[in-house]
Amino acid sequence: MPAPTRRRAAAPAGAALAVAIAFAAAAVPATPAMASPFGTLFAGTPPATLGAPGGRLAPCPDRPNCVSSQAGAGPQAIAPLTFQGDPDAAMHALAAAIATLPGATIVTVRADYVHAEFASAVMGFVDDGEFALDAGAKVIHVRSAARLGHSDFGVNRKRIETLRPAFAARSP
Repeated sequence: MPAPTRRRAAAPAGAALAVAIAFAAAAVPATPAMASPFGTLFAGTPPATLGAPGGRLAPCPDRPNCVSSQAGAGPQAIAPLTFQGDPDAAMHALAAAIATLPGATIVTVRADYVHAEFASAVMGFVDDGEFALDAGAKVIHVRSAARLGHSDFGVNRKRIETLRPAFAARSP
């Protein structure tokens, strides 16, 4: 007589998917090119407006998933990063502070500009962070925007506010 077999109760479909995503996320290292088990499926395409020509960051789109220190007033406005001392040292401090943030990859570094991509760990959504130096005013203007979707639940604003003390601790 064959041994009785045990059957596991089936988990609800949502729970099984959550367990699969959690397992895959733990098994896959979080690197910029492969920030999630979904690869680049939700990464989007870098916007053509990156670069801050003339020190001006692109305006935020009419969506709540972007903040900018050059937005003026309103819900997308955020304060720039301030510094004292050498502008070059401030930009180096900024790059070092960005590198400490989860999912951050620095894409471009110039004397007056930094572009970083921030990938979410589970789904791999990518946000673009741009930082433009205004040496005369002793500020670094910031813009952080999601590539996809409409709302980001305040993630871009929180990222800049998390970056602010990390930058201040390293800046001249």
